[in-house]
Amino acid sequence: MLKQFDMIAVGDATIDTFMKIDDASVQCKLSKKPCQLCFNFADKIVVHKMNRSTAGNAANNAIGSARLGMKTAFVTVVGDDENGDWILNNIKKDKISTKYATKQGETNASAVINFQGERTILVYHAPRKYVLPKLPKSKWMYYTSVGEKHITYNKQVAAHVKKYGVKLGYNPGSHQLKSGLKNMKPILKVCEIVFVNMEESARIVGKKKNVKEYHKALHKLGPKIVVITDGPKGVFVYDGSMHYKMGILDGPVIERTGAGDSFAAAFIAALHYGHSIPEAMCWGSHNSTSVIGKIGPQAGLLTKSEMKKLIKKSQWCKEACE
Repeated sequence: MLKQFDMIAVGDATIDTFMKIDDASVQCKLSKKPCQLCFNFADKIVVHKMNRSTAGNAANNAIGSARLGMKTAFVTVVGDDENGDWILNNIKKDKISTKYATKQGETNASAVINFQGERTILVYHAPRKYVLPKLPKSKWMYYTSVGEKHITYNKQVAAHVKKYGVKLGYNPGSHQLKSGLKNMKPILKVCEIVFVNMEESARIVGKKKNVKEYHKALHKLGPKIVVITDGPKGVFVYDGSMHYKMGILDGPVIERTGAGDSFAAAFIAALHYGHSIPEAMCWGSHNSTSVIGKIGPQAGLLTKSEMKKLIKKSQWCKEACE
């Protein structure tokens, strides 16, 4: 008999190489968007520090969920090579089941350039064929960034969610967004929570006047809870009746990779343990603040005991949740 999990994270895994540089400049128009990171062409750029880490939105969620005490499995496709083995071995360190991981071709890889606390990412997605394995029941599933040929995955994930009554968290990646709303609708329709930023909201439902209009437009597509992040402005949540807003915590910013994934993992974990939406927002904020204070998307992910201690002594959270 297949055992039940609290969380099954579904999506690609990769190896991120983080490079901290100082020899560059940022060129922006008056509007500050878009900004360009500029180097001297055909020059040698000095890298002051390098780190290597398992990464990918689903991997970040799996590790974040496991550290917060959720029994977790990871559904992914890694390369049939040493790097693929390296990813799976790292995932197992957090007692995550990799029984449903498969191997194909090469391992995905990213180069993350860290400059003045912001990151620019060069991404390589190896070609994949996606087939969802037979999965056990779970209380939650998190479906996120996958490669270009993922459309069959959408139907399979939606069918699994409907069959077992799973609560689905959905954080669409670049290829999912690029595929368009028509292909995303089966997932959004069965979604418990969708996690997007302001720019992604506009790509899905078109340009709106304000965050409340984005909330309502996304909610009409199916998700029971809509979570929209907006950088330094904080996070905005809508549950179909109430709009919630929470700012960001003060803390050092070393590198921002994984901030959204860490927020989503903690937000879901808090709801899993019976907390309210404002409390879940507070869990998410503490987790993301911890992550951006370190290099890489996983080094700062909090454990359940660490989270409880932070929440207990956080006057910021108490005031925000009243």
